[in-house]
Amino acid sequence: MAPETLFSICNTGVLPAWLLLVFLPRWKWTTQLITSVLVPGLLGLVYLYLAAMYFRSAEGSFGSLSGVASLFENPHVLLAGWIHYLAFDLFIGSWEVRDAQRCGVRHWFVVPCLFLTLMLGPVGLVVYLTIRAIATGNLQISAEATSPAAAP
Repeated sequence: MAPETLFSICNTGVLPAWLLLVFLPRWKWTTQLITSVLVPGLLGLVYLYLAAMYFRSAEGSFGSLSGVASLFENPHVLLAGWIHYLAFDLFIGSWEVRDAQRCGVRHWFVVPCLFLTLMLGPVGLVVYLTIRAIATGNLQISAEATSPAAAP
C-alpha cells in the first residue's frame, strides 16, 4: 500500500476514536474500542509492520538530529513516525479519560486536554496532569482513585 494511502487511512481512522473520547467517554463501545487500547494497539501493529519492513533499509539513524532527519527522508519511515505519534497520543488521551473517571475529575475539564493531546501531545498531558493535581490535591499517579471523595 502506498504510504500516502496508509497515512490517510490511519490519520482519518483515529478521528472517530477521539470524538468518542470527547463526547461519549462512558459509552460501551468507547470503553471496548478506545479505552481498552484496542485502537492504539492496532496503530501499533501498523507501526511494527512499517518498522520491520523499512527501518533497516533506510539511511540515517537515531544517533543525531541529522541522522534522524536522514532516516525520515524515507516516506515509509516518516509514516511510521507519524503513526507512532497517532498511537501514543491516542493512548495518552484514552488514559486521561480513564484516569479522570477514576479520580473524579469532571469530564468537561478533560475535553480541552484531549484536544491539546491530539494536536500537541505532551502539552495536553501536562495540562491534564495540572488539572488532575488541582482537582485531586495529589501529584502522584497511581491505579487507585485519588480524588478527595475517594479518600477513606
